[in-house]
Amino acid sequence: MFEKLFRKKSISRILEDAEKGHGEHGDSLQKTLGVRDLTAFGIAAIIGAGIFSTIGKASADGGPAVIFLFIFTAIACSFAAFAYAEFASMVPVSGSAYTYSYVAFGELVAWIIGWSLIMEYSIGNITVAISWSDYFTGLLSSINIPAIGLKGIHVPDWATMDYLSAYNGHKHAEALVNAGKSFANLDEATKLANNAWITAPKIGNFHIVADIPALGIIVLITWLIYRGMKESRNASNAMVVVKLAVILLVLAVGVFYVDTANWDPFAPNGVSGVLKGVSAVFFAYIGFDAISTTAEECKNPQRDLPRGMMWAIIICTILYVAIALVLTGIVNYSLLAVGDPLAFVFDHINLKLMSGIIAVSAVFAMASVLLVFQMGQPRIWMSMSRDGLLPKAFSKIHPVYKTPSFATIVVGFVVAIPSLFMNLTIVTDLCSIGTLFAFVLVCAGVLVLQNKPNIQRGKFKTPYVNSKYIIPVVLIASLIYGFTAYKDQTNAFIFNSPRIYEPVHFITSLSGTELESVKEEIKNGPVKVAPGETLDAAAYLSELSEVQYQQFMDQSAVSAEKKYEEGWSLFKHKIPMWIFFIICLVITYFCITKNLSLIPVLGLMSCLYMMCELGISNWIGFGIWLAIGLVVYFLYGYRHSKLGKESKAIS
Repeated sequence: MFEKLFRKKSISRILEDAEKGHGEHGDSLQKTLGVRDLTAFGIAAIIGAGIFSTIGKASADGGPAVIFLFIFTAIACSFAAFAYAEFASMVPVSGSAYTYSYVAFGELVAWIIGWSLIMEYSIGNITVAISWSDYFTGLLSSINIPAIGLKGIHVPDWATMDYLSAYNGHKHAEALVNAGKSFANLDEATKLANNAWITAPKIGNFHIVADIPALGIIVLITWLIYRGMKESRNASNAMVVVKLAVILLVLAVGVFYVDTANWDPFAPNGVSGVLKGVSAVFFAYIGFDAISTTAEECKNPQRDLPRGMMWAIIICTILYVAIALVLTGIVNYSLLAVGDPLAFVFDHINLKLMSGIIAVSAVFAMASVLLVFQMGQPRIWMSMSRDGLLPKAFSKIHPVYKTPSFATIVVGFVVAIPSLFMNLTIVTDLCSIGTLFAFVLVCAGVLVLQNKPNIQRGKFKTPYVNSKYIIPVVLIASLIYGFTAYKDQTNAFIFNSPRIYEPVHFITSLSGTELESVKEEIKNGPVKVAPGETLDAAAYLSELSEVQYQQFMDQSAVSAEKKYEEGWSLFKHKIPMWIFFIICLVITYFCITKNLSLIPVLGLMSCLYMMCELGISNWIGFGIWLAIGLVVYFLYGYRHSKLGKESKAIS
């Protein structure tokens, strides 16, 4: 049983199947892609929300020094890209990390990674579709044509948001208003969600809240991908040209408005401020792995795939660094914590035409990301179907368009329906953990195959540097640094010291009676409330110094569980990080005993660290998804596996 679960596919067998057109599955995919096309796909996938949105918050946290974060993140992604490129050179067929894991680890692990890739691409597409909807509705509302009396096209709030966000926003607004905050002082996101809930049409007590523009863009992109790779390639290349032209225009115009005084201080919040944006910046780079799903449609995959991946990362890093320097040079870094930093900056210097051009290009940028991710998903399903792990219909190739037609349509439904209702934060984190899991296994796969002499190698191989002495030194240095520079935080982590809740979380968790009690305590607190002044409890506590807030919470009569996170409820959030530390020790042992290659080791460790930063709730969600996948595997995949049937026939 154990051997059957970990039966492996040989590289020679995979290549033979690819040459034959995969036998019973009919026609092969059409080979139309070169280095330029692959690089364009990589740029299309990487340059999206990162440069048009998340770069603002990252710059606000780290200041101009955020450029180092982009460089460090690019290097970390390059570690994983080396591993992807080596596998893509060895196994130049569709399937990405799924196919690579089948070679390195065997069928069960391949299924697990394939199942996680289904989540990665589906959830990633949902994320991008929701983000695209936000940009598109914002663009519509900004249209102003006085000649025809048009002052913006306003889509109702309930038609641009998911149900959960609207409901939670409404409840959050109610709690804050009850705590004394006026509705006018609520943040814009809460106002928007509350308005969507209140104004939504109802069937009985059910509020109809759904993201209609997200559905529309998915239908359009799915149709385009269904029609063929050549059409998808041409559309992607066109959108890449548009957004690169806009970015270069931003740089060309913006450089004349840079005030170098805004770069002083260069790192206002130190290293911790720079690292605050690591998750968002890392997420901006992960699109390069979608390139590997197109291996079967490349003219010369062994040469072109590695080059396409590397060129995409290099070009995007240069653009990210340049844009960050221009943004932080035009305005002070502290002003950049906005959702549309590029448009905001040019609004700030009264270049309205530029901000309009940027808004239009953002819509194209997000659409190109969606196209690349939506294109990768059916090819994963197709590869799993070819191996017998999914029904044969998923590997059906359209006789005219030469695309995995059935899989493409199913993917359209799988992405379109949840995009109407799912929450952006939830889907972003789930996409990240699925992607990082794939990165970890691909890096581990290179290490597993490192010293096996009978493995057929491709033209590209990751440069070998012995990690035997480097990784142990890095581990010891990290421990020393943690116990000296961050002694208090390290001790609090190890000993699970209670952690005080943030003011807004504290206030919104209180019952009506507890809230009134806290308001009375505030009136007797260190900062007096003027007679007749409306008391906003959350705002009042937020304005206290750290010491004053700690003293107030210590003296409050509210129960301790409402004030402090402690015990198991606190420790469970640390479980992923403990897993990271344990795995680091194990990897260090193998580095010493097996002379592992440094680059894939660094890729594995950096990606695993990012997984652990995503929190226990995402690990639980990911674990549930994998458990469902195992049920599907044992009910269908295990019994229909081609390798399994062949081994039975031989025996």
